Amino acid sequence: MKKDSAIGKFIILFIPWGISLFFESLPVVSYFIAWLGSFFIYYVTLTGRIRPIPDDRTIAEQLMRPLFIIQIIFAGYMCCTSIFYFLSLLGYEYLHKVNSVLAIDEDAIKLTAQCQRYYCLGHAAFVSGILMFMKYPVKQKYYIEKEKLANLLLLTALITFPVSALFLRIPGLSQFFYQFSALSFIAGTLALAFALPLQKITNTLICLALYAFNFYQALTSGFKEPIIISVLVLGIFLYPNYKKIVTVVFVPAIILLFVFLPAYVSSFRQNVWSGDETADDATQIAFDAALNKDAEDNTNWGFLVYRLSEIDMFTRYIKSTPAQVDFYGTKLLGQSAIAIIPRIFWPSKPSTEDLIMERVYSAGVVNRSSNVSAKPAFIVDAYLSYGAIGIFIFLFAYGAIAQIIALKAEKLFGGYILGTALIFSGLFQIFWRGLSFEFLINSVFWSYISMLVIFKVLRSRNILKEI
Repeated sequence: MKKDSAIGKFIILFIPWGISLFFESLPVVSYFIAWLGSFFIYYVTLTGRIRPIPDDRTIAEQLMRPLFIIQIIFAGYMCCTSIFYFLSLLGYEYLHKVNSVLAIDEDAIKLTAQCQRYYCLGHAAFVSGILMFMKYPVKQKYYIEKEKLANLLLLTALITFPVSALFLRIPGLSQFFYQFSALSFIAGTLALAFALPLQKITNTLICLALYAFNFYQALTSGFKEPIIISVLVLGIFLYPNYKKIVTVVFVPAIILLFVFLPAYVSSFRQNVWSGDETADDATQIAFDAALNKDAEDNTNWGFLVYRLSEIDMFTRYIKSTPAQVDFYGTKLLGQSAIAIIPRIFWPSKPSTEDLIMERVYSAGVVNRSSNVSAKPAFIVDAYLSYGAIGIFIFLFAYGAIAQIIALKAEKLFGGYILGTALIFSGLFQIFWRGLSFEFLINSVFWSYISMLVIFKVLRSRNILKEI
């Protein structure tokens, strides 16, 4: 591919944003162009129109690479979920017009359309970063014997679980708990996907027990995301060998989770966080509430409008910055550098939570006296730093860094299975979520260090052999 031709193809990704900007004076039209623009970006990237899909593996066997898993989850959550909020602004509940009397808030619609244009710009920049550095197949320096792979995955799950619990008990190192807990879950789920077709009965039973325990933890976490990810990841790992079963079982399961989880989580939090019930009792109560909810209950619509998407908060940041609060420039990056230092080495280090919440209060998103956490998403921090140009720069870097790390993982760990499916997906799962600068940069930095340490351990044990 010629360089000029390659650049021209990347420009195609930004066409929906450009068109939506042209229709800025028609905010409803502008919003829908930008919203549909993300689906256009999905189409041209996931079908190989911009750059060919890597052909070293089938698509089913490379779903955990950044182009697929991170784009689908991170960009999907960022760009596509705002439709319910926008319909609500237009007076709709689901597809029914319920507000035909009250006047539509034109300012809110304009702000929401502006946010959606930023989402579209961010999606294009993010996937450009991935595609720019997507170079497969990776030239491998190390390999692992295939017959040892299934047992290694199971052993990794069994070892990293107590290691994560140990980090949770050491003051100042609790951040490593989340990395190794996620790695243990990914390893156990991947081991289960390996054990089933190999008919390894012992491995299968152990992996099923690990998965059941992890799923129970997700159910009693009080959050929707761990439950959905538990089901989604298992489906992705099983898909290459069980395409029909996964399609028939897991796709409807994900849809049902989105239908029932709002009522389940709402009931669970109400009973546990108030101290009225134990986690086990609250789980049973929450199941009953989700399965027997009143048909008129609008918990799901409220979830779709205000919880599924963060665009409502984004509009508040845009309204206040730069009108009342100046752009932050490099300040957030400086705070991220502070966050990287483990508290065990700096006991008096400023609270990362407090640093982040300060800009939330300054923007007037929540009141200082309220007991609410409303930390900005990654794209919001990008906007707060430099506006639209900040979104382009930081979202491009987001995709580029994720792709570069994924390539490094495959190079170090002998290919896709250990490199991307296990190490990258386990240690760098934060890329799926797009949190505030301080949390994301801190997690990615130390996850990278953890990746190198794990590599050294596997090399010293001669599990990874040099080619």
